[in-house]
Amino acid sequence: MGNGTSIGRVRGLGSSHQGTHHWLTSRLTAVGNLVLITFLIVSLALLPDYAYATVRGWVARPLPSIALILIMINTFTHARMGVQVMLEDYIHGEGGKIAAWLLVNIVPFAGAAFGVFSVLRIALGGA
Repeated sequence: MGNGTSIGRVRGLGSSHQGTHHWLTSRLTAVGNLVLITFLIVSLALLPDYAYATVRGWVARPLPSIALILIMINTFTHARMGVQVMLEDYIHGEGGKIAAWLLVNIVPFAGAAFGVFSVLRIALGGA
């Protein structure tokens, strides 16, 4: 007539087994940002001058343009995951949660897409 054993009542109510993936992805994007931003700073420091034509020519080269695209994707992914954790912790109302989820997924995607488009436009010789 009881509710079963203690372990029987809580079995299956544990972790969703997704926290590790989120934690690991967050750490990997942080390390990626460290490497990519270091490359960006060093390669910009090695430029002879910072005139518009010089920097534009630098961005048009394959290695810097690929690195800048990776920076855009990696940085916005890392930021989205950080904001997601804050939303999960501090927003409890359903209406606010839905609006926040829409913003946390649309804004970083739009920012990264704009950055990638801008770099590709320069790298491919657009106006």
